[in-house]
Amino acid sequence: MDPIVWFLTGNKGKLEEAQHHFKPLGFEVRQLNVPEGTIVEPQAIDLHEVAQAKIAQALKHLPSQESMLMVEDAGLFVDALNGFPGVYSAYALDTIGCQGMLKLLSHLDSEDPVQSKSLRACSFQAVAAFWDGSKVLFGHGACPGSIASHQDGEDGFGFDPIFVPLDLDEHGEPVEGGGLGVLSTHGKTFAAVGLEEKHAFSHRRRALEDLLRQLPTKVLED
Repeated sequence: MDPIVWFLTGNKGKLEEAQHHFKPLGFEVRQLNVPEGTIVEPQAIDLHEVAQAKIAQALKHLPSQESMLMVEDAGLFVDALNGFPGVYSAYALDTIGCQGMLKLLSHLDSEDPVQSKSLRACSFQAVAAFWDGSKVLFGHGACPGSIASHQDGEDGFGFDPIFVPLDLDEHGEPVEGGGLGVLSTHGKTFAAVGLEEKHAFSHRRRALEDLLRQLPTKVLED
């Protein structure tokens, strides 16, 4: 039987992504459901602090003390907005949404596509916190890109319909400066590409890989 990782999330898309990332490693990821209002979102400016606070609150709701637990917090950090919405991405999504974000950046439109990408530079950043039964480990990941000029795609969630990732080089690393890479979405947003393609760029994948590199061998073998 595959070891179970309980994932504290109410987002189906995040759950599916986590299951997609963990399955090849022999983990079964299940959603940890807690009573509404149980987890209080901390007022913080750092994703690491938010993830740490959430995992501390969720530990008491695990099926057993030996269970593994994961929480993940991510945000969209827009350079032209001094990092906003960042840790407030969920609130920004609920209030102004993707269209509101596009309006905030509409003054940065340029006829030069390279300059436009630079002016609209941003990054998705993620922190994954993992309770292995005795301590908390943290994984960090980022996906640099730019805000599109319009919404595109029906898949994904959050700000995926307006986020275009930078191309990746032969090592899977982002090509800075808007250069061409060996892997590209060709201007498509995260919401307009399939899960497999998004997986190659994903900030969540990078955070999880960073996390998994830190897991003790015993956890991976059990």
